[in-house]
Amino acid sequence: RSWRWSRLSGNRFSEVPPALLQLRGLRSLSFGGNRLHSIPPDIQELHSLEFLYLGGNFITAIPPELAKLPSLRYLVLCDNKIQSIPPQLAQLHSLRSLSLHNNLLTYLPREILNLVHLDELSLRGNPLVVRFVRDLTYNPPSLQELAGRTVKTRNVPYAPSDLPESLVRYLSLASNCPNPKCGGVYFDSCVRQIKFVDFCGKYRLPLMHYLCSPECSSPYSSASQSSTSQSESDSEDEASVAAHRMQKVLLG
Repeated sequence: RSWRWSRLSGNRFSEVPPALLQLRGLRSLSFGGNRLHSIPPDIQELHSLEFLYLGGNFITAIPPELAKLPSLRYLVLCDNKIQSIPPQLAQLHSLRSLSLHNNLLTYLPREILNLVHLDELSLRGNPLVVRFVRDLTYNPPSLQELAGRTVKTRNVPYAPSDLPESLVRYLSLASNCPNPKCGGVYFDSCVRQIKFVDFCGKYRLPLMHYLCSPECSSPYSSASQSSTSQSESDSEDEASVAAHRMQKVLLG
């Protein structure tokens, strides 16, 4: 339990040994070049972890529990088969370097803008570098969602004793629409939209937005536009990204 560093790269592990997840004082874990297909949710127990290397595996998804590592500064997930980044990763407030090169990413979550201490973001070898998501669909909201939106947007008062527990829990899952002119909310049904954001004055990267309705979509940032028109337009997010943020965006 006094171990601080563990290097188990270049083996044939198909899963992280459960005993390893009991090392609460572990600060560095190298588990690259193995045969992992997933990251165990129990990795959230390693509260002291600062460096995590999982490159060169067969990982297809990142569990949201990974965001519960308050001390994590360096996260290496390169050379896997990851297709998307969970927005919860924005909770890694100590993160300084994120390596995601050679995966299957076509976009990044908008919440990545909240990683205020992130200095290096490696994305080369992902589809987002050469092609972008264009065919995005919108499924109309259900009656339950429409009712929930009304309750939230009009601030209808209610107490937990007034509604079934399942409805109270549902109402707590409302997400605010990022469109500053909207003020609406959504639950399950939303419009997925790609916006291109300039992180370091040279590269424009696609970020995924979730809007409450098609009316909130901006004609200048629609995913159906050509890359030329998108490169000529400035999104609202670009203005909010400080000049010193993410100075290293590695694409080549």
